[in-house]
Amino acid sequence: MFNLILFGPPGSGKGTQSEKLIEKYGLIHLSTGNLLREEIANQTKLGLEAKSFMDKGQLVPDAVVIGMIGSALDANPQAKGFLFDGFPRTVAQAEALDNLLAGKASEIAIVLALEVDREELVKRLLNRGKSSGRSDDTNEDIIRARLVEYENKTAPVANYYAQSGKVVYVKGVGSIDDIFHSLCRQIEARQLV
Repeated sequence: MFNLILFGPPGSGKGTQSEKLIEKYGLIHLSTGNLLREEIANQTKLGLEAKSFMDKGQLVPDAVVIGMIGSALDANPQAKGFLFDGFPRTVAQAEALDNLLAGKASEIAIVLALEVDREELVKRLLNRGKSSGRSDDTNEDIIRARLVEYENKTAPVANYYAQSGKVVYVKGVGSIDDIFHSLCRQIEARQLV
C-alpha cells in the first residue's frame, strides 16, 4: 500500500495537486475535514463524539480523528494507497498516524512538501478569497496569522518525517502542470507506485 502526505501551507496548491495525484495513481483521498463531515452525516459513534466537541467550539481530539482515519482505512482494504491532505497537522498527530499504520502493516511512504514563499501565499489566498466564498481568505491579517500558525504548529511535522528520510521538498511555484510533473517525478523516482 502506498501512503502519501501532501504537505504545505495554506495556499500552496495542495487541493489542486491532490486531485491530480489521486486521479493518476488511483489513491483514496483522506481529508480529515471530509471524514468529519461524513461521520457526522452518518451519525456514527465517532461522528456524534466529534459533533459534541464542534458544537462547543472545541477542536476534535486527535484520538477521535485517528479513529475516523482508522475506520476509513478499514473500509477500503483493496485500496492501492491513500493520500493524506490536511493531516497530520501536529507532530503528535504524525506519531499517532504512524502507530495506526504500523498496526495495519503499513507506513507513510513519502511526504511531498510544497514550497511557496509567504508573499506568494498571501497573494494566492487573497485571490482565492475573491471566488471561494471563504471569509478567512479575504482578510490579509487573518491570512498572515494562519501562516504563522502553520509555521509554528504544522511545519514541525516535516521535520518529524525528515528524520526518517521521507520528506521531499518540491517547488510549489510555476504552472499547475509543471508542479504536478515535479511531484510525479519524486514518486516515480522512488518506485513507490
